[in-house]
Amino acid sequence: MRRDPPSSSTPSGHAAPSLACSVLAASFAARPRREAPPTAALTHGLLHRNPRTHNGNGKVASPCGPACPRACTALPSAWMASTAAQPVVMVTNDDGIDAPGLRFLVDQLVAQGRYRVLVCAPDTDRSGVSHCITWRSPLRCKRADITGAAAFGVSGTPADCASLGISGKLFDGLVPDLVLSGINIGSNCGFHVVYSGTVAGAREAFIYGFPALAMSYNWVAGKSSVNDLKVAAEVCMPLINAVMVEIKNGMYPKGSFLNIDVPTDAGHHKGYKITKQGKFMARIGWEPTAYKKPAVESYQTANVNAVTENDMEVDSSSENDLLFKRVIVKKSYDEEEGDDIDYKSLVDGYITVTPLGAHSRAEADAIPYYKACLSRI
Repeated sequence: MRRDPPSSSTPSGHAAPSLACSVLAASFAARPRREAPPTAALTHGLLHRNPRTHNGNGKVASPCGPACPRACTALPSAWMASTAAQPVVMVTNDDGIDAPGLRFLVDQLVAQGRYRVLVCAPDTDRSGVSHCITWRSPLRCKRADITGAAAFGVSGTPADCASLGISGKLFDGLVPDLVLSGINIGSNCGFHVVYSGTVAGAREAFIYGFPALAMSYNWVAGKSSVNDLKVAAEVCMPLINAVMVEIKNGMYPKGSFLNIDVPTDAGHHKGYKITKQGKFMARIGWEPTAYKKPAVESYQTANVNAVTENDMEVDSSSENDLLFKRVIVKKSYDEEEGDDIDYKSLVDGYITVTPLGAHSRAEADAIPYYKACLSRI
């Protein structure tokens, strides 16, 4: 039975509380594995909408068939017509279009049956490239086969992909209502936000006025598995649905985007928790190496496909060249920052929801000092 989304007003006629008050600011009680935490009544109806039209084999119909004459830049009219009333979500990431985190997230969005899903993601792993953009060379876009979505792998960075995807040029004039970046393999808390391509994908969309969420999973080597990324996608869906309702109701704030981190034991998380960006950092050092590629984990975590020095070739190009590899020296954060800091809350088991902006402002107490310095010049 179809249930329409709840009205934006309460039965008494008073305005319903906004997402920031009723969903994101809540810290919910622990729930059994895979059971989504409760959200505001505003989003309850969204969880029970009818699925989108399916094809004969029981799967959601792909938005573009293999015979598309425009290399899939044009979206099929039948798919456009059947999904015309549905909000549009675009997914990007920095781990690459074939990364399991992105694929699980797209699977969840398609299974919801209420979204038109677009994917514009790097064609290779671009982890840790921050907000780097491609300027001198054109971007090469190749159609990717992802059931239920119009998808392209792009020869650019996460920021490139977000920019191209929201431009209306790639998807035949279609632009997203919401941009999602992730789900990243590895957390993005504290100073890691600066390095993160995942966060940059969401930030790029935000700069251009599009609501955006960056999503990451706190991968722990030897403990996490690829299936945990699927669970992470599942537990993010109530929040994604709630944000979309707020967007469509015109209630979603335009002054920030959200950075979401899912704890290692995603299935037994303690709920959503609004947090502040802290000072967590995986300190990086350098060591000499004889190998062409550094045998190092990604800057956040152990990559699921990490290679060892035994898999690499020894560099013999020049005996005079010096090669160095990155190594993680230590991980640290300021324990005195408080209980509402992103990394501390994440390791405590919460899904952290951290509002971010695009400015890099100095601490407020530094301004008087620099004003005084300038006055003496």
